[in-house]
Amino acid sequence: MPSRSERSLADRISAGGRRLTPQRVLVARALADARRALSAQELYDRLHTTQPRLGRATVFRALEAQVQDGMARRLERSGHVSVYVACDPEHHHHLVCERCERVEDLDEKLLQPLLRSVDSRYGFHVNHTALDIYGLCASCRRASRKAAG
Repeated sequence: MPSRSERSLADRISAGGRRLTPQRVLVARALADARRALSAQELYDRLHTTQPRLGRATVFRALEAQVQDGMARRLERSGHVSVYVACDPEHHHHLVCERCERVEDLDEKLLQPLLRSVDSRYGFHVNHTALDIYGLCASCRRASRKAAG
């Protein structure tokens, strides 16, 4: 019997109008379990060790379908490499560590004052936002300071 989280992933895949396949569930589960951004190749390499019949193109197509359905977000790593991170259904933004590649959700409440000021200063009404902030997480910053000093 599938776990509750497996059913949830299956429900989200089906809700996007996609045919539910074991490969799509496998890719979605692996990305969600990674808890960090991964390229299609990195995810394929992780899965290929236990699923040797899974094709690279299948992984890429499954990731792109997740992006289209709002289950994942495509981010950019240095060198213009696309990476993917699993997302909750709610609208949110990301903090992306450029060193360890951990991705955290940014609290939407932090952006509300900015969006209000954009409206009042520029008269621009925002309908949609997509914000990813790149830098170093607290753990990587501490490690950098230790290494430097």
